[in-house]
Amino acid sequence: MTFLEYGDMQTFGTELPAMFNGMKLAVVAAVLYVIVRCLNLKSPNAAPRIMSQDTLHSRYLLKSCPMLTKEYIPPLLWGKSGHLQTALYGKMGRVYTPTPHGLRKFLPMPDGATATFDLFEPLGAHTTEDDVTMVICPGIGNHSEKNYVRTFVDYSQRQGYRCAVLNHLGALPDMELTSPRMFTYGCTWEFGAMVGYIKRAFPQTSLVVVGFSLGGNIACKFLGENRSNQERVLCCVSVCQGYSALRAQETFLEWDQCRRLYNFLLAGKMKKLILSHRGSLSSMSSSNIGDADLTKLCAATSLMQIDDSIMRKFHGYGSLREYYEKESCVHYIHNVSVPLLLVNSSDDPLVHRSLLAIPCRLAEKKPNVMFALTEHGGHMGFFEGAVLFPQPLTWMDKVIVEYTNAICHWERKEKACQRTRNPNRGFHQLSSTLKLSG
Repeated sequence: MTFLEYGDMQTFGTELPAMFNGMKLAVVAAVLYVIVRCLNLKSPNAAPRIMSQDTLHSRYLLKSCPMLTKEYIPPLLWGKSGHLQTALYGKMGRVYTPTPHGLRKFLPMPDGATATFDLFEPLGAHTTEDDVTMVICPGIGNHSEKNYVRTFVDYSQRQGYRCAVLNHLGALPDMELTSPRMFTYGCTWEFGAMVGYIKRAFPQTSLVVVGFSLGGNIACKFLGENRSNQERVLCCVSVCQGYSALRAQETFLEWDQCRRLYNFLLAGKMKKLILSHRGSLSSMSSSNIGDADLTKLCAATSLMQIDDSIMRKFHGYGSLREYYEKESCVHYIHNVSVPLLLVNSSDDPLVHRSLLAIPCRLAEKKPNVMFALTEHGGHMGFFEGAVLFPQPLTWMDKVIVEYTNAICHWERKEKACQRTRNPNRGFHQLSSTLKLSG
């Protein structure tokens, strides 16, 4: 056996602290590298990429909406991670949540269902002094009591907008189902009933259609289903939707960007929501849902399994493919002729980048469409802030109102120009009326 001599031991002993210090530095460097990569800290702030045709209208909108042309600055330490933006939105919705006071309306549907929405009156005068109502469709399983909806409604009210927020069928915790069905990915019946009520109750108002995530799909599909649905609509804004459920279903099974994990978590929430109405869904004589379907639901680990066992059967679709095809706005959105702002984030972990080709092509082909793609923001996050703490209002909240204000001012100028070009229009109409009455 060979023994270290005293001199060698002394030399080795002096080298140990240096070795340990080197290892510590290597570990710290590795941790910092992982943090920088995971938090995407090297990614620079950037203005949204805007895709639209070069028209007088689009130039006016971009000039009037500086938030669409200047840098979006998320919180420095975590805001460039789409996962953290999405997680914070999913956990708390918004940092500070006001409590707007509205009136709940109940609308009986032809099939026995009871649609509900909350109506919030404006808290100030609109910049154009016009009567404008935002008709809002929230995200999957959401309603007017969600924090992000409350924050947006309160901000819109203070900018002079009346707000009507749909409560998705079956989403309210204290509201029992009165028919054996819940909301689905693209059913527009309840949203259409709310819009119809607003048009009848406020014949002088103009409408702004706003949809978040799944609600964006419903809003765009509603407008494209029938041209009459676009009457009195000034514009539509859709945020973080996926456009085609059929194309999205395969991406939801991939581990890229942890989509499979998000799929599992969303499926758990949907499962819990559906099972809370288990009695109503299975006991009614007209129900398409049986005990076998509910058993499959309990074993489901993905949204696709839930859609196949439960959701498609609410409207009698024969297959999952048919359900996704018929309920996706991709087949209807090209019929929308009112100004349409589509907003997505590049780092949205729920919406695969391949789906963003749909709004890109639409903006290239249709002069009324503008597509804004941010570098950061996650799914429905879009938090703004300096270093760590985000602001109560998000970039998304402010952009929707800024764009809508610009549309309202454009419409007012257009009406003024029409009166200038044809100053005797009112006189001719009055003369014709007098002749007919005579």
